[in-house]
Amino acid sequence: MKMGIAVAGVDVLSEKAAMMRESLQKSQTIADNVVTILGSFDHRLSALETAMRPTQIRTHSIRKAHENIDRTLKAAEVILAHFDQYRQAEAKILKGPHEDLENYLQAIENLRSNIQFFGSKKGFKSTDGIVVHANNLLTKAISKLEDEFRQLLLSYSKPVEPERLFDCLPNSMRPSSGSPHHEGDPSGKIPSNHHSESHNNNADAVVYTPPALIPPRFLPLLHDLAQQMVEAGHQQQLLKIYRDARSNVLEESLQKLGVEKLNKDDVQKLQWEILEAKIGNWIHFMRIAVKLLFAGERKVCDQIFEGFDSLSEQCFAEVTKNSVSMLLSFGEAIAKSKRSPEKLFVLLDMYEIMQELHSEIETLFKGEACSGIREAATGLTKRLAQTAQETFGDFEEAVEKDATKTAVTDGTVHPLTSYVINYVKFLFDYQSTLKQLFQEFEGGNDSSQLASVTVRIMQALQTNLDGKSKQYKDLGLTHLFLMNNIHYIVRSVRRSEAKDLLGDDWVQRHRRIVQQHANQYKRNAWAKILQCLSIQGLTSSGGGSGTAGGDGATGSSSGASRAIVKDRFKAFNVMFEELHQKQSQWTVPDTELRESLRLAVAEVLLPAYRSFVKRFGPLVESGKNPQKYIKYTAEDLDRMLGEFFEGKNMSETKR
Repeated sequence: MKMGIAVAGVDVLSEKAAMMRESLQKSQTIADNVVTILGSFDHRLSALETAMRPTQIRTHSIRKAHENIDRTLKAAEVILAHFDQYRQAEAKILKGPHEDLENYLQAIENLRSNIQFFGSKKGFKSTDGIVVHANNLLTKAISKLEDEFRQLLLSYSKPVEPERLFDCLPNSMRPSSGSPHHEGDPSGKIPSNHHSESHNNNADAVVYTPPALIPPRFLPLLHDLAQQMVEAGHQQQLLKIYRDARSNVLEESLQKLGVEKLNKDDVQKLQWEILEAKIGNWIHFMRIAVKLLFAGERKVCDQIFEGFDSLSEQCFAEVTKNSVSMLLSFGEAIAKSKRSPEKLFVLLDMYEIMQELHSEIETLFKGEACSGIREAATGLTKRLAQTAQETFGDFEEAVEKDATKTAVTDGTVHPLTSYVINYVKFLFDYQSTLKQLFQEFEGGNDSSQLASVTVRIMQALQTNLDGKSKQYKDLGLTHLFLMNNIHYIVRSVRRSEAKDLLGDDWVQRHRRIVQQHANQYKRNAWAKILQCLSIQGLTSSGGGSGTAGGDGATGSSSGASRAIVKDRFKAFNVMFEELHQKQSQWTVPDTELRESLRLAVAEVLLPAYRSFVKRFGPLVESGKNPQKYIKYTAEDLDRMLGEFFEGKNMSETKR
């Protein structure tokens, strides 16, 4: 039973396996058929693709052709636009810049752009007609611009009138109304406080307003013209046009002001008063030139050539070169001319103005192109300093060796003394400048050097005065002369800045010298007449040797000879009258010194005279004509002493 069941199960399985095999065979057959069909499709597609390839190639070619045509059309449009732009630019350029300069400049820009465009295209060579023609047209356009630039510059470049320049000065520097501005006339010197201004604490607040040398509204236009010329490579033509237009105008402005180009020989021929006026004006002109004219020119250059610094500096140097030379040549002529003491102060004034303007000159004349001008200005400053220093040295020597024969018959202050003292006082107005000179040429302590030089000048003056005093035959006048002159020196020093530099010791020492000469004057002028009032030789005892007013007087005329007493009175009268006549012509110019000297004489003379008259007068009064011998009272003598040292002429003293 079990066996039967097992056989039946195997049969079922076999059956199912047979069915599955049959199904698989059918599936394989179907798969094979599908593969066959698909293979057939692939073959057909390949054939179709092969058939379509020529069509695809033609379609791609057509599309590429369209793209090329579009690009070509666009390129052609650009080229045609540039051709059109060129024709428009040409039309505007041929019309010239006069009618519409702004559009003319734009046309040049467009033309330059066209040349650049065609030059960058491979299809256009530099020798092609369009490029050659465009370049020629550009050359003509720039040439017309040059003419326009020149014409504009010349039209608005006019010399500046002096009155307009004076209006740009600070109020304190302007000439008074109606005063002549041309310095050819010595009386027409421009009032210039150049020295005081340079030492004024408020000098920094002084404002100079440079004039507009070209109307400001035209400067942007000139800048645009200049820019086009620079871009065209016409810098040298631009420089020449600017120089030719502006240089002469600047020179004419200075000439109208009064600036002259003088050399050393011209300067040497001028009288001192005229030369001094010219120097004063030159100092004024230097300020006007640097602070107004050159500053104005610098402003014009900077605006026209903005963006082209090197060209701006070159143009400025070329335009100002002759004007600067004209100004500096006068300074050079003064510095190289024959030295003389009176030139020291104007040399110092000139040195000061060059020092004052130094920083402005360095700023205005910056850059390599202006280096020659800067060096010329610095060179003049140094030469002025050198000449001033040498002149200062000459002065000390000239004082000591002064051999003027000017006769000072009345013993008053000698012209040399007042000249030297005034000279020294003026020197102290230039203390800071002199210190600069000493520092530059000698080094060391500035103040001590100035003091040392001042002491040497004073000593040189005293040495010379000692020599001049020996010309007097009267020793009394010799000492009066020295007393007057040294007193004048001391008084002047005490009232000036020299006192601080020379010191109190110097002042006190020289005051003692004045007193010594006053004492020597009294001794030499009055000793002889005082001998007439001496009791020596009058009394029988032959006792005392003092004057009548001495301690040995007894008030008695016992033993005195009437004849000798009369002779003494007569001698006294004659001598006093001679002294009165002579010394009334002498001069002591200082009131205080004059009064003190009269008092010193009176203090010696009047007591002696009173005592002599009191003691010996009775001998004369008891005889005939006593008034013949006792002509004067002590009061008369005192009154007459009051006429001494007044510098009266001889006719006055006789009256």
